[in-house]
Amino acid sequence: MTPEAALAALKAEADADRAAGMRAYHKIDRTYLGLSNGTVSDLALGWRKALDLPGRVALAKGLWASDIYEARIAAGKLFLQARIRPDDVPAWDCLKGFVPDFDSWAIADAVAQAGQKRLLADPSRLDEVEDWTRSDHMWTRRAALVFTLGFTRSRHPKPAESEARGRILGWCAGYADDPEWFIQKAVAWWVRDLSRKDPTRVRDFLEAHGARLKPWARKEAGRHVT
Repeated sequence: MTPEAALAALKAEADADRAAGMRAYHKIDRTYLGLSNGTVSDLALGWRKALDLPGRVALAKGLWASDIYEARIAAGKLFLQARIRPDDVPAWDCLKGFVPDFDSWAIADAVAQAGQKRLLADPSRLDEVEDWTRSDHMWTRRAALVFTLGFTRSRHPKPAESEARGRILGWCAGYADDPEWFIQKAVAWWVRDLSRKDPTRVRDFLEAHGARLKPWARKEAGRHVT
């Protein structure tokens, strides 16, 4: 499957009316085809099953370079599995290479879903993600939290996962004074999700740093513990 063939398959499903609505909703100047998420997911799943890892990396890079909304969503979905064998380093390198181009929450979140699995597979990659927290690019700073949401989900985390939670909460604390709405939202999202499995740690975080968050973000972060 070449990028050209994949793009042709996406364009064959285009819906002009739906595309116009998507452009108005996302407010980012790029091509929208008007495909449903289900259609994009089904196409990406078929490509993922048919290609080896080098083929998926090449296809993902080609789809991403098109700057078509649905193609960028599909690029992330090509790596949406818990384990990639024999070596998922190329997949991780491909996904993190997309981060500097983020300009849309929907595309960023689609890529992050695959990134979460690559981080859970190798938590040592948090060393690289920590560099994102110091970026001048707001979407890269946000990605540090959205890519690490997988660490909030275990009720009985492994030692490496528990250590990661403390580390990422430190990033959240560093973001508490950030005025960007999307950063405040990401902090609230991460802390709220963690509260379902680790409420004590979240209460301690909010007691120490909650007053520095925007009031709406503080409320959202503590929704399940206060």
